This record gives sequence, structure tokens and C-alpha cells, in this order.
Amino acid sequence: MENVPLQAYLLLALALFCIGMYGALTKKNSVIVLISIELMLNAANINLVAFSKYGVLPSINGQIFALFSIVIAAAQSAVGIAILIAAYRNKNTVNMNLFNKLKN
Repeated sequence: MENVPLQAYLLLALALFCIGMYGALTKKNSVIVLISIELMLNAANINLVAFSKYGVLPSINGQIFALFSIVIAAAQSAVGIAILIAAYRNKNTVNMNLFNKLKN
């Protein structure tokens, strides 16, 4: 794994971020939107770990920030799924266009 250049990690993170942004902006299913947001957060984590290893002053700081980011992403997913379940019980759909108001 030591022969992988920094550009490969950056291109992987760019591809993940672009796929996530496309999914978050174009899809109507709220579950897909949550998954797309997770992809964008994982792309940021790849950048943090890559710059932690290949940066000007290599240290473990980027990996610690990535760990905190993963914890925050897990909490965000739990809250997002709870909101999604509440909205589904009210509207009986996961279509994002119908979530403009929670009350009928």
C-alpha cells in the first residue's frame, strides 16, 4: 500500500464526492439522499487520512479528525432515519417532493 500516490486517493475522493452530490441533488427518494450524504462525508474522510499520511508534516491528526467525522456521521444518520420514519408514518411515502410540510 505504500506505492499508492496521493493523487489516487484524491481522485477516489473526488469521484465519491461527485457521485454523492449527484445523488443528493437529483434523487427524490430520501433514503438515497441520506446515503449520498454519507458518500460525501466518506470522501472528506479519505482526504483527511490521505493528507495525514502524505502531508507536509505527516501525523495522526487527520486520522483523529476522520474518526470524529465518522462518529458525527453515525449520529447524523440515526437522527436522519428517525426523521424519515416519522415523515413516512405521516405521509406514507419517502418521496422528497411530498415532504414540504409534515402536517396535512
